[in-house]
Amino acid sequence: MDHTICLMNDSFPPQIDGVANTVVNYAQYIEKNHGHSIVVTPEYIYPTADDFPFPVLRYPSLDARWFIGYMAGIPFSPSVTKKLKDDKIDLIHCHCPAASLFLARQLRVPLKVPVVMTYHTKYDVDLLKAFKTKLLSNEAVKLMVANIRSCDEIWTVSRGAGENLRSLGYKGKYIVMPNGVDLPKERVSDADVYEETHSYDLPADIPVFLFVGRMFWYKGLRLILDALEGLKSQGLDFRMVFVGDGADFDEIRKYSNELRLGDKVIFTSSIKDRDRIRAWYCRADLFLFPSTYDTNGLVVREAASCSLPSVLVSGSCAAEGVQNDRNGFFISETASSLAVKLYQLCQNRDLMRRVGENAAEELYISWETAVGMAAERYDIITDNYKSGKYPKHRRISDALLKGNGELMNVLSHLPLGEE
Repeated sequence: MDHTICLMNDSFPPQIDGVANTVVNYAQYIEKNHGHSIVVTPEYIYPTADDFPFPVLRYPSLDARWFIGYMAGIPFSPSVTKKLKDDKIDLIHCHCPAASLFLARQLRVPLKVPVVMTYHTKYDVDLLKAFKTKLLSNEAVKLMVANIRSCDEIWTVSRGAGENLRSLGYKGKYIVMPNGVDLPKERVSDADVYEETHSYDLPADIPVFLFVGRMFWYKGLRLILDALEGLKSQGLDFRMVFVGDGADFDEIRKYSNELRLGDKVIFTSSIKDRDRIRAWYCRADLFLFPSTYDTNGLVVREAASCSLPSVLVSGSCAAEGVQNDRNGFFISETASSLAVKLYQLCQNRDLMRRVGENAAEELYISWETAVGMAAERYDIITDNYKSGKYPKHRRISDALLKGNGELMNVLSHLPLGEE
């Protein structure tokens, strides 16, 4: 059944991160195959064109990039309320447990629709990074969990993400709904690989290791650099390419220099063009992703789209669905374990190739497939909601947000309600 789905998130282009990319893909494939989509997101620091094949509604915000790295939405918008009522929204799918979810909980009052929340990442780590102290971050976590608990259904991108949410105090049910990959399952041409990589010192017979993602220490990057120092001391020649940018970029580069890794390590900064990213996946021999922070490891499946195998920490969320020596490689969370694994694999290039081919066949999932799975669940949720199967929301915060929702509904009928 086709639906009109409202997708909400605190980040959206021109601000790019993994969740913003998820919302774009959800909206595109809902619009293509499953009805209609509308994205609701905070205003950016400057006006944006929002040239997408689906409408984007923006509501007022404050510039909080200095604190949390994002625009802070002000979750009160009569104009958004009016637009969504006119478009007869069937369901709100929220992808962030902050301002977006506060607005979603208010909007369900005048719209009379269910709210679904996808839990994407370990927000407790991000909150501690923002607030600096455990006392404040713990209080923020409690507020976040209470916010999530008030949704009609909770999705997580992996079982590990769900268990992280439980560790923060959430006791309800959740459904694992995996994200997809916006790269086709095929390698780019040798000419395109050459065009992107030929200006770097990458000898043809030397193994190339790759990392793609935000440059933060908690992604396991110190572990990678320490392992590379061990390989260098054993006399193994290699090249390590880091593609990405982030708050710890300068420190990471400095640490690489302190380890005297020299020209064996290459930093390209961030690359936005997806075809250029594909070229790096195709040039590399191994993708290194020893992160225990990430709840999904979407880049592992991006690498798989180009038949590039990944080295992962055993038991991590990124390793969910991966079989050691079948469609990926496992290590323990130590630099010595990674160094040993890399040394062994560099002596067996045929094994790396075979495991990469298996990864392409067994790990890859397209966004079209992923959103198709979500659309099937939307049918069930809307039926459950109409049948009254979801519990009533009677917490104090629900009453306050219900009042705000009713006020937005009243103001949406008045000229003064336009922001």
